[in-house]
Amino acid sequence: MARSFRIGAAISIGLLGCALVAPTAFGSVEQKSAPSRQVLILSVDGLHQSDLSWYVGHHPKSALAALVDRGVEYTHARTPVPSDSFPGLVGQFTGGNPDSTGIYYDDSYNAALLPAGTTVCAGKKPGAQVDLTEDLDLNKASVDAGEGLSGLPANILKMTANPRSLINPALLPVDPTTCKPVYPHQYLKVNTVFEVARKAGLRTAWSDKHPAYEILNGPSGVGIQDLFTPEINSQAAGLPAGADWTTNNTKTRQYDGYKVQAVLNEIAGYDHSRTVRVGTPAVFGMNFQAVSTAQKLPSSDGLPGGYLPGGATPGPLLAAALDFVDQSVGAMLAGIAQRHLTNSTTVILSAKHGQSPTDPTTLTRINDGKLLDGLNAAWKRAHPAADDLVAHSVDDDAMLLWLTDRSAAATSFARTYLLAQSGTGTDSMGASRAFVHSGLSTVYAGRAAAAFYRVRPGDPRVPDLFGVVQHGVVYTGGKSKIAEHGGADPQDRDVALIVADPNQWHRVVSAVVSTIQIAPTTLRTLGLDPDALQAVRQDHTQALPRH
Repeated sequence: MARSFRIGAAISIGLLGCALVAPTAFGSVEQKSAPSRQVLILSVDGLHQSDLSWYVGHHPKSALAALVDRGVEYTHARTPVPSDSFPGLVGQFTGGNPDSTGIYYDDSYNAALLPAGTTVCAGKKPGAQVDLTEDLDLNKASVDAGEGLSGLPANILKMTANPRSLINPALLPVDPTTCKPVYPHQYLKVNTVFEVARKAGLRTAWSDKHPAYEILNGPSGVGIQDLFTPEINSQAAGLPAGADWTTNNTKTRQYDGYKVQAVLNEIAGYDHSRTVRVGTPAVFGMNFQAVSTAQKLPSSDGLPGGYLPGGATPGPLLAAALDFVDQSVGAMLAGIAQRHLTNSTTVILSAKHGQSPTDPTTLTRINDGKLLDGLNAAWKRAHPAADDLVAHSVDDDAMLLWLTDRSAAATSFARTYLLAQSGTGTDSMGASRAFVHSGLSTVYAGRAAAAFYRVRPGDPRVPDLFGVVQHGVVYTGGKSKIAEHGGADPQDRDVALIVADPNQWHRVVSAVVSTIQIAPTTLRTLGLDPDALQAVRQDHTQALPRH
């Protein structure tokens, strides 16, 4: 039986100050309707399907329950592997996995590019880090990424809609052919939903956490007309020096609130700063970070983070973060209704990634730095004249290694070494916990890693080693987090996915689907051709099934 559509009385969420109103009733699923004029896409980072089910079950009058009641609920949605923010979101807007997009992580390596800062390219040996994080900002300590605005953070909505100008080109990898820096949008191998929409004459907007998300502009560089990217890893107002917005969940919610206000301004027909009336975008939305940090922080705001023992029930901090997201979504639904856009707007809610482990009793923290130092030392003992074997690594709750020697012998050496290592990490309380096989359950190396990602051996972007961790393993040298994402664990990949539109009653699809299917679904919803996306054609990505 469907739950009530009503989402309750007025709720204030601080700076939003927007009263919630009950969404209008919707027609049956059998109705045939014209394409939507707007698609609002919301990524609630860390949101598992189990979190959504728990929240709606305990809050049947909530805004999230209203979305479920008028939407198709996909109970077995999976993110790409690795379950990092960049491949996760890029997949949603291209329809592609890393094999077609070329995006494996927000911080990766490319064996065919030259290091940042290279100015004389002839004769240089290729191999470069591709860092698409806050490290690219002109000033990563400032929430405006170095734009130089006054009155921050209160005036952050005045931030530019073209954050490419806030990226320091000296920090970008260099193309050896042109000897010029490679911007994030140039690094993406395929086009995006935003580019297809713009080509069709539609307005586009997006809000996210770093200027490097200008990657979503796509290879043309002009996919998003209004891109709002306050820097989440900047110094948070009111916190001690060195503490960014993710270190305190109240501050994360404050940060998310700026992006929520940007979306509300866009719903109202303005640009994100509410200074120019431009009309409501056809494709727009934002990501939320509050749920993700509430899952990762051991404690914040006097409340324990994560889940209760057993991993099924959100703890008090996470429950509060879910409340914040619900209230924000309610404000957006109210804004859509106030603009009389309900009957022309589809809302898609999902997540770039999940988080694991949910059960705090299964956590094992391992210092990956010691493992990689040991690997390099063992390699140099066997090859005294050689460089360190590890050229670059990314280890959150997976292990991705790019090696200086990509031969079968070298990749096999790395795999054998790591699987032979045992040691002692820590559990969620800081007590010692033994580990074996470097915390890994499966290791793909060399040709096997390329085959895992369905690319040719020697592809310059693919990791030389991809390690799937044992459940509960998080690579960290400290005690600042109790969960992570970035790997292949089911809890990293199992995320919520709702497609809610005005002509849909609640329907559950239990078949396994991928979040990359959001891209062709968005274009089809707008009456555009999904095959206009290159990755859709390459990966044969289908629109999401409706039943």
